[in-house]
Amino acid sequence: MITRRLENQLIKTINRSPSVVLIGPRQIGKTTLARQIATDFPSVYIDLEKRTDRLKISDIHSFHEANKDKLIILDEVQLAPEIFAEIRGIIDEQRRSGNKYKQFLFLGPASLDLLKQTSESLAGRIALLELHPIDIMEYGDARPGDIKTLWLRGGFPESLLAPSEEDSMAWRQQFIRTYLERDIPQLGPRIPAETLLRFWTLLANLQGSPMNAAPLSKNLEVAQTTVRRYLDLMVDLMLVRRLSPWSQNLNKRLLKSPKIYIRDSGITHALLQIQNYNALLGHPVQGGSWEGFVIENICSVLPYHVRPYYYRSQAGAEIDLILEF
Repeated sequence: MITRRLENQLIKTINRSPSVVLIGPRQIGKTTLARQIATDFPSVYIDLEKRTDRLKISDIHSFHEANKDKLIILDEVQLAPEIFAEIRGIIDEQRRSGNKYKQFLFLGPASLDLLKQTSESLAGRIALLELHPIDIMEYGDARPGDIKTLWLRGGFPESLLAPSEEDSMAWRQQFIRTYLERDIPQLGPRIPAETLLRFWTLLANLQGSPMNAAPLSKNLEVAQTTVRRYLDLMVDLMLVRRLSPWSQNLNKRLLKSPKIYIRDSGITHALLQIQNYNALLGHPVQGGSWEGFVIENICSVLPYHVRPYYYRSQAGAEIDLILEF
């Protein structure tokens, strides 16, 4: 098992905030991390995908009263958005009684809906933490010097720690199918899975390139506004990074095209059917994949107030990553 660097920060945040939301893509290790830190506190774990668990919190006030000395962990919390308004009252009541911490830990996939629900209902009462894929610092502690495996397989634990390349690739392909056929349709208007797979694959082929909606629109036979909507969705799910151009003129940052990266290198390679390291070295996406891999590893350790950009001059000179403090 690989120790996650976020563990200590999560414990500290739970100690100083009445509620914490831990976000990240599916299968990134949120539940595993939550169960690990639960050994540090008396806690109760609720999986809101289970009907029996949802019944337990149908009266959240009574449930909290019975477990008020415990950290209540609510997994897949996006399935019960109505709960946040009631939890706000519980937190305020506990604050008045002098108890200001170790109350709620929410786990959920990254989405604007979840962030909006928590920020609106629990403003001033919640802290946000993001769990990234396993990075080189975490993996390097367990497997010193083995950068190739992390780059090829990516940082999702099940893929990275699979017993063989075949098992790793199979897991990543199943991960892609699950997102397309189950998770994304739950978020709103249905997007055909085949269309979104083609879009995702096109982005993988363009890894590290400036965004140009016109050719993508033509390939997918949809409007450019639809292409941008697809991209917004993938960014919201933390599957794609949209790296904005840096300029001293803030308006130009909005007008110039962002660069697009699939955030996990292993998912990039699965979309492109790159089976092993030798195949990666001979593939045209090699340079863009390595660039994205390095950028994600750097971004995974940045403080929240730091913003990443890229820079390209009119003459073509380029800096792949600029960090603005």
